[in-house]
Amino acid sequence: MDDHRSKDMRIGFIGAGAIGQAVAQLVIAAGHEAMLSNSRGPHTMSSVLSDIPGSQVGTIEDVAQFADVVLLAIPFKDYRTVSAKWLASKTVLDATNYYPERDGQIAALDRFETTTSRLLAEHLDRSRVVKVFNAILAKDLIQDSRQKEASDRRALPVAADDPKAKAMAIKLLSEVGFDAVDAGCLDESWRFERAKPAYCIPLDKEGLKIALAAAQRQCELPQGSWRH
Repeated sequence: MDDHRSKDMRIGFIGAGAIGQAVAQLVIAAGHEAMLSNSRGPHTMSSVLSDIPGSQVGTIEDVAQFADVVLLAIPFKDYRTVSAKWLASKTVLDATNYYPERDGQIAALDRFETTTSRLLAEHLDRSRVVKVFNAILAKDLIQDSRQKEASDRRALPVAADDPKAKAMAIKLLSEVGFDAVDAGCLDESWRFERAKPAYCIPLDKEGLKIALAAAQRQCELPQGSWRH
């Protein structure tokens, strides 16, 4: 991990599943504070407190009040249930992915007319949305985290419209053990959405740049080919 940390942040989590818990472990290890929430309430998350030492749990509103930065790790179909008012002025790290078999058909995504993060940003219209932490399996977040000097450091893609929010996310990635590749604005984030060459495939920085460049908008990898 990066020993040259930025100022400690309060990072909130909407979604306390595998991705949320894995990122929470990493940010706590990097010296930040973490509060997790889910749709069922903090009384259902006693195991989180024991599994992630130093973590806190609360309601989604608690998280919104607590956090400087919020990571969203919920099924994409539920993104409109997140309060735009509560997250106004905050940086939102979007780790969601669109799976039609789980989320139902979303015509604009099926026609490749927009991206998951663009839809989220239109809903959270007063937040700074960054697409990050969506293109890696939860188990790999823990297994593949490396010190900054490591020769086998994995890279993850980042996309955002707001330069400061993107820079913060890139710095956070370094702190938790990953290199970052700037994939452009939110409209370019399709390059590392589900079933693209950069999605959940372990790659170093140069390999990730190649995979992002090779992506074709209407061409998808076979379902599940990224699981290993």
